[in-house]
Amino acid sequence: MIGVYKYFVTDTGIKVPTITAEQMREVDRVATEETGPVLYQMMENAGRNLASMAIEVLGQQWQQAAIVVLAGTGGNGGGGICAARHLANHNLNVTLSLTAPHRLQQVNALQYQIFQCTSGQQVGIDDLDTLPRPDLILDAVLGYSLQSAPQGTALKSIQWANSTMAPILSLDLPSGVNATTGEAPGEFIHAQWTMTLALPKTGLLPEKTGHLVLADIGIPEGTYRRLGLSYTSPFDGRFRVPLMEP
Repeated sequence: MIGVYKYFVTDTGIKVPTITAEQMREVDRVATEETGPVLYQMMENAGRNLASMAIEVLGQQWQQAAIVVLAGTGGNGGGGICAARHLANHNLNVTLSLTAPHRLQQVNALQYQIFQCTSGQQVGIDDLDTLPRPDLILDAVLGYSLQSAPQGTALKSIQWANSTMAPILSLDLPSGVNATTGEAPGEFIHAQWTMTLALPKTGLLPEKTGHLVLADIGIPEGTYRRLGLSYTSPFDGRFRVPLMEP
């Protein structure tokens, strides 16, 4: 590992433990098989939070903004598709680009089906260069299951996003970054903000994430207790809280 944190601190001083990708997989398993919430609920909560944060970072001109959402085939991609739908429902100029629409699994495919009933537009990866520079890019290409350097359409999405010099908000972690170690085996998203989910990952290093925010996706503390994690909810009256280095 290239230097990871055991915890982050919120703006109110609450310590939030970090977890590895392997531990996050177990959190997801316990939630979906034992305690809830199910994947549909977690993905909806992630996507709504991402859309809300996008509006927040755009500021007063959010209604005039053009947003491009880059989404992969995994859970992160489903959250990105969900965010695109929420933004389109609020009359934003949203364009969705999927790395492999023919490979979407059940939960993601449902999110995509709903998105297609909105005013949002869609372009293929190879057509991204035809778009004008967006005001914001949402990165939901790759998640914590990264095993090797990005390739194919995922790589093309990452390269295009970085080449635009537009501000980028990543979901959970910047695509191409290893969630556990913080290393990038190849190309990775250069994010200005990262909205991570459930608990921050050990590899979320400031030089890769930009401003780091933790989003509540509805996982109860009992889920974390089953993994032996000491957890105090950091959210108080909010659904997103900023995280800082310890």
